[in-house]
Amino acid sequence: MAKTILFVEDSASVRQVMNSTLSREGYEVILACDGQDALTKLDGSKIHLIISDVNMPNMDGLTFVKTAKQLPAYKFTPIIMLTTENQAAKINEGKAAGVKAWIVKPFQPPQLLAAVAQLIQA
Repeated sequence: MAKTILFVEDSASVRQVMNSTLSREGYEVILACDGQDALTKLDGSKIHLIISDVNMPNMDGLTFVKTAKQLPAYKFTPIIMLTTENQAAKINEGKAAGVKAWIVKPFQPPQLLAAVAQLIQA
């Protein structure tokens, strides 16, 4: 059975590339365009990993992570932030919220896939 990844990103082109990349690796991908949209996808079904951008309209990634971690079904779901943000304060805020990995854009797909594989097996 395929592992399910929720990918949260406001850029349609990045969503498309990530959907292709992750699907090719055998993952089932659920796409969301911002944190608010992503919360509607958290319906209690099993999600093995969440990958989220930080800067998005309606609800940013860090607010989304903090909100998602309050939901019992997703309290222990690993989260990767995939973002242009690289300030220590943002990274520390992410870690405090429960983010397990922080990958800065532009990124290399092998780097991301390695992080996904590591976290999804945990």
